[in-house]
Amino acid sequence: MSHQRLRALRVVSRKMKGLSPLQPRSPPVYVRTGLSCRCSVIQPIDSFTSQYSEVPRLKTLTLPDARAVAGVRAREPGVLAGVPVALAVLDAAGIAPGEAEPLHADGDRIDAGTEVLRICSPLRELLGAERTLLNFLTHLSGIATATRAWADALSGTGCAVRDTRKTTPGLRQLEKYAVRCGGGQNHRMALGDVALIKDNHLVAAGGIAAAIAAVRAAAPGLPLEVECDSLSQVREALEAGVTLILLDNMNLADLRAAAAMATGYPSVRLEASGGLRLEMARAVAEAGVDFVAVGALTHSSPALDLGLDVLAG
Repeated sequence: MSHQRLRALRVVSRKMKGLSPLQPRSPPVYVRTGLSCRCSVIQPIDSFTSQYSEVPRLKTLTLPDARAVAGVRAREPGVLAGVPVALAVLDAAGIAPGEAEPLHADGDRIDAGTEVLRICSPLRELLGAERTLLNFLTHLSGIATATRAWADALSGTGCAVRDTRKTTPGLRQLEKYAVRCGGGQNHRMALGDVALIKDNHLVAAGGIAAAIAAVRAAAPGLPLEVECDSLSQVREALEAGVTLILLDNMNLADLRAAAAMATGYPSVRLEASGGLRLEMARAVAEAGVDFVAVGALTHSSPALDLGLDVLAG
């Protein structure tokens, strides 16, 4: 594996190892620097950059020996994410590690006009990498920017914003990495990390108690979370010894009531989910929940506008 792609793997893996206390006690294999992690981080880069070898003569209209200096700049304020991935894209396009200099790090707040990456390289390879580099960088920075808005809104409340599994196929590892760059926390990466008992499971099992018993019998050491959409379900989950409860589509009054019910269970954590909007983030946190789950971070965040401009030949 090349230097830049290995560096991208290591940076993302380190970020993903900082799991929240309510996630599995040891990071699952795909957030370690092992084969699965390599595939989840590097494979998307390789698949998007495979175009370079398909039409090598048509990708640009430049002289083969021409060189250029270019800068990647933000065109609006936001939070940066994806610099190691951008470097890996340049590497895949044939641009040497010493020809690209990051000027800011992932997680940095940046203003409009801020240059985040300077590249001095062969022009043909640079223009061939341009779109793929920006696709990753704008997408991941958009997620980080949206996450930072939620984290700022929740600041001082003791409540954290978390993502979901509503991610782009093939990009989950990178998108969840971007959430962490924006100050959010990751929920489960895959179904096997935490047993989340949802409404359809309750119907299939015959109720909360039966569903909990089935999960504990099948996987006794697996963290368990139960989705509740009524206060009666919250009470049943508490009495069953569940320590993580997802409050689905509850209004503020019901969130407060659920938090009051949970005061007699010190180890219980509550997570609000469903239809949450940024403008109500603080009110939801102050209702007494520990987490807000926001699927929109990864499935609906707008890309942050960054552009690559050739500065000199």
